[in-house]
Amino acid sequence: MTEKTPRVWFITGSSTGFGRSLTEAVLKHGDRVVATARKPEQLDDLIQQYPAAAKAVRLDVTKPQEVRDAIKATIDAFGRIDVVVNNAGYGSIGAIEEVSDEAIRYQFETNVFGALDVMRAVLPTLRHQQSGHILNISSVGGFVSFGASGIYCATKFALEAFSEALAQEVAHLRIKVTIVEPGAFRTDFNGRSLAAPDTLMDEYASSSGAMLQWLKDMDGKQPGDPDKAAAAMIQVVESDNPPLRLALGADAVETIAAKLESVKAELDVWKQVSVDTAFEGAVVGAIGG
Repeated sequence: MTEKTPRVWFITGSSTGFGRSLTEAVLKHGDRVVATARKPEQLDDLIQQYPAAAKAVRLDVTKPQEVRDAIKATIDAFGRIDVVVNNAGYGSIGAIEEVSDEAIRYQFETNVFGALDVMRAVLPTLRHQQSGHILNISSVGGFVSFGASGIYCATKFALEAFSEALAQEVAHLRIKVTIVEPGAFRTDFNGRSLAAPDTLMDEYASSSGAMLQWLKDMDGKQPGDPDKAAAAMIQVVESDNPPLRLALGADAVETIAAKLESVKAELDVWKQVSVDTAFEGAVVGAIGG
């Protein structure tokens, strides 16, 4: 593909936050977009502004038939899909013991199974094209877990796990995968998209309760600019050698770097205990190596 050929983007969760910023940036960049949302009418202004390049499609990622219908609508409208962005999601916040069974399952249905369904449904098209780029919007919480965010972080850890595996599975098919790990950005994540338990337990007030309060207090004060995040994602898509992981924000970079140092230090301390578990004389190497 040459730079003069517009890319076709398929973006989930396009009505607000990163999805909205990215949809606007992609259209300004001259590309084409199928922007999906549970309420596609919220995108009417963009469709009117870019009638030939933008199409809004209803999509609740927890409904498999809607996923397939949205992908078909993209092919029908533009003939191909070049970039798939799994952005739809929200944060279920609370101590592990506080979050209800129903809330946990719906969090996974949206953040994990919804994204997985989109990828599995679009891969036949990308394989046929022998090209494409999948951007999975994770979080710094997909690399580092925090108190009060265990359920949310678990969904993002899962997203990173199958993204990392998928990247290895499809590299020879010229399909690229990038995991995007934002820190605190000024979206509605800390507000409308934050789901907390109806009842909080006093026993967790000083741990998860404090974290939940911090998230609420940060709403509207996050340092990250979603428009700059969108520009960074476009830069990654245009790169000949895009990263598997893209941390966004100094807070994400510093938090991830600190965890890497901590894991390495602990690994070194316990290394002998770890390696002494093999059968005598067994030859051991890296898994998959």
